[in-house]
Amino acid sequence: MTANDSIGSLGAFLQASRARITPDEAGLTLYGDRRRVPGLRREELAMLAGVSVSYLTRLEQGQSRGASLHVLDALADALHLDDAERQHMRRLAEHLGRRTAPKRPAAEVADPALAELLRSVGDVPALVLGRRTDVLAWNPLGHALLGGHLDADAPAAAATRPNMAALVFLDANVRELYVDWRAKCRAVVGNLRLVAGQHPDDPVLTSLIGTLSITSPEFASLWADHRVRACATAIYALHHPLVGNLAVTQQTLRSIDHPDQTLVTHTAPQGSASAEALTLLAQIVGDRPAPPQVSPSVRAVSAVGAED
Repeated sequence: MTANDSIGSLGAFLQASRARITPDEAGLTLYGDRRRVPGLRREELAMLAGVSVSYLTRLEQGQSRGASLHVLDALADALHLDDAERQHMRRLAEHLGRRTAPKRPAAEVADPALAELLRSVGDVPALVLGRRTDVLAWNPLGHALLGGHLDADAPAAAATRPNMAALVFLDANVRELYVDWRAKCRAVVGNLRLVAGQHPDDPVLTSLIGTLSITSPEFASLWADHRVRACATAIYALHHPLVGNLAVTQQTLRSIDHPDQTLVTHTAPQGSASAEALTLLAQIVGDRPAPPQVSPSVRAVSAVGAED
């Protein structure tokens, strides 16, 4: 599987976006038109964006190398794209015809500033994620909340690091943790799409996406949809094996010096039942024996292409 196959292209994104918007949503009035598909036809999108059908055809087929910002904005307006989708489309356009030979990147190391911040929020479940959602570090509560069945020291080495995308789709324990597992899946894939648009020539990212596409039908289906979603504040209902049901607010803080890395925190309103559950989890962590090693299948996915 090549980078272009697994990560996608501007043409594939345009076609998927065109298929999702109906003529009525786009502001078109149809009179007795029988349609085989609900989305916009290519000629309809071309008309709305003010470009020729032949030009849009070349763009969707990857044969055009010079899409201007004016054209991209017109297409975004016609497709009713949000800000994240607009930026993603621009990045895809920037990479047209500029693919370079993929280079194996060095293993990521947690940004020292983020690692220090992680240590300072010991009473808040938190972890540091790398570009490809590898867990570069987590504090004891972050480990207990999201991966207590895994080795607490797994993030210390590239070969054993858990990968959150792989855990969400392939780990039965994590699947059971999220009450609305499919919502979490959509968020994970939407964020990976954004990262893929920023780093289309990352062979490790490409390998991760290819592996997940093969091993998880749910991932393959969501990936084919080409939806993007920026990391943002989100509330997730969890069913934790040690403290039961709770809801946490997930927030993402990005490093300025290392923009590919994020600190992800999980909080609950003070005095709430969920906050009490987190307090109970903190008490359990102090007396809890060492967890078993990370499962080989998930470790294999998390370590694809990484160098120690």
